[in-house]
Amino acid sequence: MFTMKKLFLALVLFIFLFGVARYFFPNHPASSTLQSGDFFGENRHLLNPPDSVTASAGAHYQISKIGEFFLGKHYRAVWATPVKAEVFHMDKIAGGLRMEKLGGGMQTTSLTLTDTAGHKWALRSLDKDPISVLSPFWRKTFVGSFVRDQVSATNPYAALVVAPLAEAIGVFHPSPKLVFVLPSDKDFRQHSHLFSNRLFLIEEKFTSKASLTKKFGAAKDLVGTEVVLQRRFQSTHHKIDQWAFVRARLLDLLLSDWDRHEGQWDWAEYKQGTETWYKPIPKDRDQALCWYDDGVLPWIATRKFAARKFESFHPTFRDVYGLTINASFLDARALSEVSLADFRRIAREIQADLSDSVLQQAVKQFPPAIYELVGQQTLDILRSRRQQLPRAADEYYHILAKEVIVAGSDEPERFLVQRLSQGRTVVEVFRVNENGANVSRNYSRTFFANETNKIHLHGLDGDDFFDIKGDVLVGSTIYMYGGKGNDQVIDKSSVQGWRKKSVVIDAKGGVKIQKSAETDVQLQKNQVTSLVRFRDK
Repeated sequence: MFTMKKLFLALVLFIFLFGVARYFFPNHPASSTLQSGDFFGENRHLLNPPDSVTASAGAHYQISKIGEFFLGKHYRAVWATPVKAEVFHMDKIAGGLRMEKLGGGMQTTSLTLTDTAGHKWALRSLDKDPISVLSPFWRKTFVGSFVRDQVSATNPYAALVVAPLAEAIGVFHPSPKLVFVLPSDKDFRQHSHLFSNRLFLIEEKFTSKASLTKKFGAAKDLVGTEVVLQRRFQSTHHKIDQWAFVRARLLDLLLSDWDRHEGQWDWAEYKQGTETWYKPIPKDRDQALCWYDDGVLPWIATRKFAARKFESFHPTFRDVYGLTINASFLDARALSEVSLADFRRIAREIQADLSDSVLQQAVKQFPPAIYELVGQQTLDILRSRRQQLPRAADEYYHILAKEVIVAGSDEPERFLVQRLSQGRTVVEVFRVNENGANVSRNYSRTFFANETNKIHLHGLDGDDFFDIKGDVLVGSTIYMYGGKGNDQVIDKSSVQGWRKKSVVIDAKGGVKIQKSAETDVQLQKNQVTSLVRFRDK
């Protein structure tokens, strides 16, 4: 642990060494270095194409001891260690691949490819360049160098470990494979400079109906998160399998994979009678097993007052909240119905499914040279985090339970709220017909005032009804957002205390309200736009 005095001295020393910062800040990320001998003749023509080569993912992350003191030891040895990888041949994988689209967002060099059966594949670089997250002013400064250097905190082979763990607990997953693109490979045409002489992972992409395989059973299609949320908010006939999502999210916690925003998921679509259900498919495991906080500057940068979300893969869960920050938008919309008992049950099931033999098998997916370096350490940490997973699941639940979104849809619905003794609040949502009669129940959960401060009921479009009943000593605050349509609120509740616990937020003329002394009415001139559909920018 760093004391404040040590931190001050370290920062002073770092400022003194600023002039030689280039010694341990690389100017740019280098490509993988081929270590398998000279296969090339004059003019770099390939004489004897190898089936495999030995290459390192990022020898440029090697720095001095003083650099490691300030910037962290991280996984630098893993990045620098040569590993054996199969040579990538575009015409040999899955009957032959063709290039479709260059991608990669702000960090990863990636390419979408299509095989002869129409299945999508992703070729993703192990090394990253996160410089685009910075404004242009900072990119050519020490800040840009620092951000690039911190890629060394990630384990480039982590995704290989994830697949067996996901398989064991029943979570859909891609199965990545390590490959190397030769310097002479011309299949990438105008993009050759981006892919030449580098290590990549190639894996299936689950983004369309053409990507369906037997593992998805009776699935009818594969869609992205934006489509799922759009359909879910249009009609309650579309439902997210929240319990499957809990299972996937607890795996994220086990792996210390904090970067699980809505763009990191695809969804398998299933028809069940009149309803359509969506099961999650996690992707992009770039941040699993990360180790950030073993250097002065990263340690400071990842404190709770700074970039808290960069949580490291410690033997203990040090900050469950930090691990959930990036996924908070999706979590709030896809986990609002899951109880504490569900979280605990699923955590125990995952514990049982992830036996020592399963963990051992997963860690053995590291290339042999990498297993020698960090295999046993990774296994020990996974065992420790598995043991503590139920406690982490409890904490995760209570983080989510503090403030809960209960969303209806663009169809007419009735929100029935019953305030009961001992701080309990039962919320039910019913689909209603044209006469306002309840047709079917779409949502039900009991909340507890000592867990949940605020419950946000979103009617969205349609003519919605909000009924609140019960006289109690304590209770959660209920916020009712009518949205578009002609809404009705009947509040017959009472909660002791000076603060009103029933809040109606709607447009003037868009809602009829039967008030009680508990009702706080906040009407606006214009139509109220519900933020349940979108990120609040």
